Amino acid sequence: MDVLAGAYLWIVAAHVIFVIFWMAGLFMLPRYLVYHQEALVAGRSEEAALWVEREGKIRAIILTPAMIAVWLLGLLLATIGQHWGEGWLHAKLLFVLLLSGYHGWAVGYARKLAKGVMRFDGRRLRMLNEVPALAATVIVVLVFVKPF
Repeated sequence: MDVLAGAYLWIVAAHVIFVIFWMAGLFMLPRYLVYHQEALVAGRSEEAALWVEREGKIRAIILTPAMIAVWLLGLLLATIGQHWGEGWLHAKLLFVLLLSGYHGWAVGYARKLAKGVMRFDGRRLRMLNEVPALAATVIVVLVFVKPF
């Protein structure tokens, strides 16, 4: 652990970089879902097929690898920094877990759309697109302000 403690700031930097990648993907995929669903509703099957391809690429190239890196690096930082007993970390982990669930929901909804199944209207999808921004705001406050 002493070797890792010396690299703490590098690990923090990597964690933040992958958080940015993951959040970018979490902002993009739900927007893709809106466009995908609009193409389905309008009967533009060729365009809908392109959205299926795009959704798969963003998931495989950005979203899932970044989420895995965020979790691994974050758990490593909590261990190196001995933060496990701190309330702000528990709250942060809850919100990161919720974001991970949101990630899973978005991936699942993309798969449903690929099969032509639509569960939400465009307005609801646009509202759901705001979830990552709200969660990220809370997480940043928890990490930097450490209110408890």
